[in-house]
Formats: sequence, C-alpha cells, structure tokens
Amino acid sequence: MAKRIVRVRRRSRKKKIRRLVFVLLLLGLLVGSGFYYVSQVYTASFEGLDRGEKSDLREEAVDIGDDPISILLLGVEDYSTNGQAGRADTQIVMTLDPKTNEVTMTSVPRDTQIELPASKVGEEYAGYHKLNASYSIGELSGYGAERLAVETIEDELGIPIDKYVTVNFQGFTEIVDALGGVTVDVKEGFWERSHLDHDKRIEFEAGPQKMDGEEALAFVRMRKQAAAVNYPRDERQRQFIKAAMDEAISAGTIFKVGEITDILGKNIQTNLSPREIYAIQKAFSSESNAKTFEIEGVNERLQDGLYYFTPDEESLFDVQTKLRDALNLDPPAEQENGQTNESSYEETDSGYNQSNEYNSSDSQYEEDNYYSQ
Repeated sequence: MAKRIVRVRRRSRKKKIRRLVFVLLLLGLLVGSGFYYVSQVYTASFEGLDRGEKSDLREEAVDIGDDPISILLLGVEDYSTNGQAGRADTQIVMTLDPKTNEVTMTSVPRDTQIELPASKVGEEYAGYHKLNASYSIGELSGYGAERLAVETIEDELGIPIDKYVTVNFQGFTEIVDALGGVTVDVKEGFWERSHLDHDKRIEFEAGPQKMDGEEALAFVRMRKQAAAVNYPRDERQRQFIKAAMDEAISAGTIFKVGEITDILGKNIQTNLSPREIYAIQKAFSSESNAKTFEIEGVNERLQDGLYYFTPDEESLFDVQTKLRDALNLDPPAEQENGQTNESSYEETDSGYNQSNEYNSSDSQYEEDNYYSQ
C-alpha cells in the first residue's frame, strides 16, 4: 500500500506563564487553597509506580524542590470504555528546575508509533501500537497503566520521568463546569462532535467564546477538521490551559475550592506526595520562564492501514538534547545509522501487528473510526 504522507509543521515557542507549575498541572485550581487542600486531594489520589523511588534511568533519586525534575502529564479518555482501560490522548512532559526557575513543556504526539515488548505486556499485546494505547494496554496486561505510559515515554525521549499526574477527561469537564465556564479567544472557527452525543455538532466561531465542560473538551480534542492545519490541537490545548489558569486564579474561585478539591480528588492520580507538591508549589510560586519544545515529523498510513506519526530523527534528537540539558544530564549519544535511539520505525519482515485490537480498523480504541465524519 502506498504511503500517504502529511507534513507536520511545528514551531518551538518561548513564553511567560505566571504562577506556573502547579497552576499548569492542575489548571491553577489549588493556587491559594493552601497545603491542607493539596493534602486532601492527594490523600485520595496518590498512586505509586512499581519501580521504587526513582526511575531506572537515574543513578539516585531526585530531591524535589532542589533538583531539576521531570513530570509526565497524562490526559486520559475513558468515557467510551465505561471507565476501564482508557487511552492517554494527551501526553505532555514537563521539566522543572527550581534553581533557574525554568520550565519546559513537550507535547508528544499521541499517534507516535511505538513497539511494546512481550517481556512487559505479554504476547497478546506485544507489537506495534500508537503511543496513546500504552496506558490502556498497561492496565489490561497487568503491567500497570501509569508505569507503562511512563516507561514508554522514557524510551521515546531518552530521559528519566520522575513523576506523573493523570487527569481523567471526565474530571476535566466537571472542573470547567465548576469554574462556571472558561472564556477562550478562538483563533479560527470549526466544529467538533460532542463526546456525549456523536450526532451533536458543537460550533466554534472566531473570537472570544465562553465554553462549558462539554464544549471545552470538544475544543481541545478536535483534530480532523480543516482548521486543525492552521490551528493545531497542541496550540488549542495550551491556549485553553492559559485561559483556565486565568479563570482559576480569579477572585471568585476561592469560594469554590471545596467543590473543585472534591472533583480533583476523584479524577487525578499521581505519585507526587503532598509534601512534594508543596515543595514544587513553593519553588515556582513566582513567574517562571516556560519553553515549549515540539517534535517535528510526518503522519503516514502504514502497512496495517492506520495513520501513525513518525518523528523526524533530527528533530527528535534535538528535543532529547534540550530535555537532557534541562535536567542537567549528559547529552544523548550521537545518532547512529540515522537512529536517535533503539526504537526503529521501519517495517520488519513480519510486518506490523495487524491482529492486535488496538491497531485494528474496527477497534473501539481507534478514534479514526469513532470520529469518522
């Protein structure tokens, strides 16, 4: 089958974001709420990784609040699977350096092709998949959803992931509604189907628009309309986060802390302890420099008939280098034979895993079918 290649243009941008890190991670909802509320949320939300205190890529554990760290932010969709084995449709890697007060954000494309080994997920789930399936496969295989998602990103970017935060999309919509909606200056008009009713079209017009939870989720998830070329999903997600931050730190939010805390407690999982959260919040309470790194590459239809995102090797190597520098780690090994890491995106003699339910064209996990226009 001939490959159809769509060039993806991405730009790195540097911008200032006030009261950054935990405002960004939790949409600013705990700013001003104090250590007590943070403790309440994370008493119910703490979920460790089955790997000890540190990443296998670290020689020793990091001292949060003193050392540069990395956090994987996962946005999980499980409303189409009755709360089970959802996909991590948003994966953003953040690095935080408390000494320089610098933060980086890297969005890893959800359709990136990955290979999961049988040693981790068993023969049933081993093979080629899209990146967003690693979370669900980790749960179904018994390896651990967060653990497999974290280790897959570590393999892809060549950096240790110290901590993670998982936010359920259902919690996302509830939080937006609890805030009374979020106003976003829409750059370009488009429409998207509602996640609650596939026959319902949600229209977005250019200009300021106040969105409720249902509308906000459609806004940040759209990727199939023509507007996605000039108004890509990653840009809309970052734009919405900034708008939600502004709404969250408004004067009226302090009176909604109890309701918001309850929502967060039910819809967030993390291996950050309350005291680690407090240390980060304290270290980054002032303005921070935020740099956004993005991975260039191509979307192409491969042998199994599905579209995958294949990173450009030089772009991936450049991002790996910048991330390791942000974490005060040695540069990655030089590219060998055109590869920046051990993962290969070339077809093998056996071809791609066409029988796996996560990559099959009729899978409930394949959004290309679920959102067919």
